[in-house]
Amino acid sequence: MKFTDSKILPPGLERSLRFYVTNPSPCPYLPNRRERKAFTNLAITESDLVHNMLSQAGFRRSQTIAYRPACPRCNACRSVRVPTRDFVASRNDRRVLQRNAGIVRHEVEPSATREQYTLLKAYVKTRHDGGGMSDMSYRDYSAMVGGSPVQSRIFEYRDGSGVDAPLIGCSITDILRDGFSMVYTFFDPSMEERSLGHFLILDHIRHAQDLGLPHVYLGYWVKGSPKMDYKRRYKPLEVLDGDRWRLLGDDE
Repeated sequence: MKFTDSKILPPGLERSLRFYVTNPSPCPYLPNRRERKAFTNLAITESDLVHNMLSQAGFRRSQTIAYRPACPRCNACRSVRVPTRDFVASRNDRRVLQRNAGIVRHEVEPSATREQYTLLKAYVKTRHDGGGMSDMSYRDYSAMVGGSPVQSRIFEYRDGSGVDAPLIGCSITDILRDGFSMVYTFFDPSMEERSLGHFLILDHIRHAQDLGLPHVYLGYWVKGSPKMDYKRRYKPLEVLDGDRWRLLGDDE
């Protein structure tokens, strides 16, 4: 696959990148469908510049790879982002923020710890048992968080401000020129009543607002997939439609 959109990449960078397409595999979101992904390596010169531009074009990062769906007869996976300047917390959002008012965010370097890994294993066991991350070793996790070729951080969330406050949530977050890209989040599954997943996204939006960053990228919204439909609750929500971002309509 050759990337030819000059509005996204400068000509010099466009010529230096090589894009590939995966073989078809079962779609993880919609039944009886197959998926393919276009991808390229980010471990290159000017990786941050390329990553920023590709993020605006609907790509996501996984370790050293930037990818996006490339299914020939399906467009269900749509890149979405929250325009933070226009976001106003709903009544339910405010309840979630209040419920978690004692949580303290710590921004740390993207380096694995055993504490993070233990939380990740508990989260995956409860939420995604049998999935692709079920057999992840500590070495695998270290490679996932520590091998980023672009500007990335881990936001740790602790239940209290003391030195022994327990770690209850983490977000591997890329720092873009125009905002945050939430690569992967995980949290204590025993605290379901606190809506920690919802809180982590709200906190990213709030933090971006404080820093004057205009967007929080949430990855892909997949129409018809119950596991991905939660992203519609963050309004307004922008969706990538072709090569332009527009507001997602309530009727979509």
